[in-house]
Amino acid sequence: MTELRHRGTTENDLQHQQSEDKGSENEGKAEKDGASDSETKPDTGLPEVPVPADDTPEVLNKALSGLSSRWKNWWVRGILTLAMISFFFIIIYLGPMVLMLIVLCVQIKCFQEIIHIGYSVYHSYHLPWFRTLSWYFLLCVNYFFYGETVTDYFSNLVQREEPLRILSKYHRLISFALYLTGFCMFVLSLVKKHYRLQFYMFGWTHVTLLIVVTQSHLIIHNLFEGMIWFIVPISCVICNDIMAYMFGFFFGRTPLIKLSPKKTWEGFIGGFFSTVIFGILLSYVMAGYSFFVCPVAFNSDHNSFEVDCEPSDLFQLQDYALPAALESLTGWPTLRLYPFQIHSISLSAFASLMGPFGGFFASGFKRAFKIKDFANTIPGHGGIMDRFDCQYLMATFVNVYIASFIRGPNPAKVVQQLLALRLDQQLHIFNSLKTHLTERGLLEEAA
Repeated sequence: MTELRHRGTTENDLQHQQSEDKGSENEGKAEKDGASDSETKPDTGLPEVPVPADDTPEVLNKALSGLSSRWKNWWVRGILTLAMISFFFIIIYLGPMVLMLIVLCVQIKCFQEIIHIGYSVYHSYHLPWFRTLSWYFLLCVNYFFYGETVTDYFSNLVQREEPLRILSKYHRLISFALYLTGFCMFVLSLVKKHYRLQFYMFGWTHVTLLIVVTQSHLIIHNLFEGMIWFIVPISCVICNDIMAYMFGFFFGRTPLIKLSPKKTWEGFIGGFFSTVIFGILLSYVMAGYSFFVCPVAFNSDHNSFEVDCEPSDLFQLQDYALPAALESLTGWPTLRLYPFQIHSISLSAFASLMGPFGGFFASGFKRAFKIKDFANTIPGHGGIMDRFDCQYLMATFVNVYIASFIRGPNPAKVVQQLLALRLDQQLHIFNSLKTHLTERGLLEEAA
């Protein structure tokens, strides 16, 4: 019995010794590869991001020092919201080109905030070339998208200038060459002890480009269709954000979603009805001005961009017959509306029902990395990305909505493309079109 006991103890000691030897071999191998605990921690440990300090202006801190934190936050958010709305009115007054530059600036700041979180989480400050490559890829993607936009919407301007014509002709080849250069630089920058971390951040950068740059490109496309397609959707998201906060602050009792504990059903429902009414009223005001409804076009005679046109039927008042129930209730047989107001109901509904899910997604992202806000750029509101998390989802919907239900063939673009052809090609198209119109009876046959 003692012998068995001794033998069992010996076997256990041998197993323990073998496991220690194996562990020592693994540790030696890890040290040999240069993967220390501090280097492998980002791959396996819990991410931590430094919490930004409160940057509320000292003037507001002193003025609101006697209030509770709840009401202090309410006043700070309210004052800064009014300031941002005033700034929004100013840039609208300055016109579509300024709006486009503002969208670009917002895009760059959102990209910086998300990439900075990646730097903080994965401690990637010492990765070779990585910061340079992140911004280089942003430059490449913007060059591609903005080049596509200029070629598509302002081909008349492009065809007039020889350098622009060459850049337009080889635009995609140049864009691919630029991206390929960055890709090769990334491969050459790979370091053995940082392989996994570098590929983490490579993926992080590309997902950020997909979320931020692609959506901002769609926002600019919407803007070129007419400023109303830019202002109404953005204003609906802003209205829903404000009214949901107000209803939730004063009447909120029922939690809406665990990802964002402060969101309530009362705020969600109140925001929906407020946004729909706001969208209809705002659309009625804006649809009567050509400055808001006309697409952005380049005037070759004045060498400038302008928004001047004959408004389409979408922005002409029309009479709509009311259902019998509404007629008996209101006493009105018809209702005079702009057709765009009917479309604004869809935009408002999406902004209030689906738009918040962009915010919920952002909340889940921030919770995953244990941060409250993307940054502390705007006191009481967080970073720029915290204010635009719903806007990017809205931009995609508006672009899809325009392509599906609004946009038709654009005669001006067709003419611009025809003028870019060779003379023999133009003559061939002219004869084909003449034959087609003659067969349809719209032109008389030549004697």
